[in-house]
Amino acid sequence: MSRGISFEKHDHASCVNEALDVADQFCKAHKLQLTKVRRRVLEILLGQHKAIGAYDILAQLKAEGLGSQPPVVYRALDFLVSHNFVHKVEKLNAYVACSHSGQHHSPAFMICRMCDAVAEMQTSPKAGVFGATAREIGFEIENAVIEAEGICPSCQKDDAAQ
Repeated sequence: MSRGISFEKHDHASCVNEALDVADQFCKAHKLQLTKVRRRVLEILLGQHKAIGAYDILAQLKAEGLGSQPPVVYRALDFLVSHNFVHKVEKLNAYVACSHSGQHHSPAFMICRMCDAVAEMQTSPKAGVFGATAREIGFEIENAVIEAEGICPSCQKDDAAQ
């Protein structure tokens, strides 16, 4: 599945439904439990193209009667991250729904410093200068996450309009 880069205009309801379908199918195929709380945490993250902190997710779960203790949200996030439905964005200490759900890959994040929107793309850390340097020093890259900070197209337009 590829929902594209989230800064682009798209049918958001369709991308949310597609991601939930992928999660459901993946869990059934791998005999995993997509519990009500796990599914709801994924839905919350899919609802926006911004990274959301665990405590903000917990507040929504609490308001919906799905749990009020931090372990509830952290267990759900751990499951979703371990199965590549969600990524942790270290720069923001928050989580974002994966735009390539259920697929093992190396993500790169573009983070808008003005609105905190996050776009994800796939990278190939073993290629290019990064990979060549690693090979030169005898290092084998197993996983890499790239986070770039800048200004999204929407905020650029807003800034230019002022």
